[in-house]
Amino acid sequence: MDNEVIHLYTGEVIPFIGLGTWKSAPGEVGTAVISAIESGYRHIDCAYCYGNEKEIGNALMEIFKVSSQSLNRNDLFVTSKLWNSFHHPDDVKDACKVSIDRLQCGYLDLYLMHWPQAFKRGPEDFPRRPDGTMEGQEDIDYLDTYKAMEKLVDEGLAKHIGVSNFNIDQLKRVVDNCHIKPAVLQVECHPYMVHSELLAYCNAHRIILEAYSPLGSPDRPWAHLCKDQPQSLLAHPDIEAIAVKHNKSSAQILIRFQVQRGIVVLPKSVKRNRIKDNIDVFDFTLDDEDMSRIFELNANRRFIVPLIKNDQDDFVSRDKWMTHYPFNNDGTTIVI
Repeated sequence: MDNEVIHLYTGEVIPFIGLGTWKSAPGEVGTAVISAIESGYRHIDCAYCYGNEKEIGNALMEIFKVSSQSLNRNDLFVTSKLWNSFHHPDDVKDACKVSIDRLQCGYLDLYLMHWPQAFKRGPEDFPRRPDGTMEGQEDIDYLDTYKAMEKLVDEGLAKHIGVSNFNIDQLKRVVDNCHIKPAVLQVECHPYMVHSELLAYCNAHRIILEAYSPLGSPDRPWAHLCKDQPQSLLAHPDIEAIAVKHNKSSAQILIRFQVQRGIVVLPKSVKRNRIKDNIDVFDFTLDDEDMSRIFELNANRRFIVPLIKNDQDDFVSRDKWMTHYPFNNDGTTIVI
């Protein structure tokens, strides 16, 4: 079990593999969570804006009921995320409690600020401007939001807090001005974007880096719009060759690559066999040649950017114009 977890700076552990739940549809995500836990997962990554926390919570309750004494809440590591509409410090606690209530989990092991940019405060999760892009609230600084999140730890609502989709300068600003250091930074990370500088900074400050879309998110809703679509990582000949060498799948190679770098990985699937395969990565090791071959694929290419359909049914940048939008000058190439 020791090689399947990594220590947070608090001394507590987080499983290396967590089930991602973004894009998991209603009616499927609950079954996926049950399949994951039955397959050995003890880490579930959730978010308010995914719109499926109620179903996940019902699945967790079902698991606890069936498992009786063999599995309880303390055996799981549950993450949720603060949505952009609730960045005002006065809204943070209530937003956290909404996710806890929907997940029926009592507390969160980790609560992340989903994005650094704030949307207009109010009841709408996606408040739109006339052109279809998001209406931001520029007078809310993510530092003030983070300081409100620190109180969640003091009050026992969250054991750890952290951030998601922050660039390195934004992360440094939080670290330099916080009372409770971020335990985790969650970002898109895969062989096309390995984040070496970001990982080095996190390691130096004992912050765990988590990788979402570790397989390259081939099912992202706007993939068909890409005019310069790179080779799918799952079908890349270098990844396939390494998979054959180890008698593993391409997905298992991509996940193992991150584990060996000390990165927590959040593969998403709703198919039981893939869910089971994705956690079966602790019985082999990629050698130096394998790792170097995978590192050579890095091109700082980003697939996951916040897009939204406007009134003309076209995908447009959702909030690129906002001051705290993290990807405008971060050195990556955006691949729609």
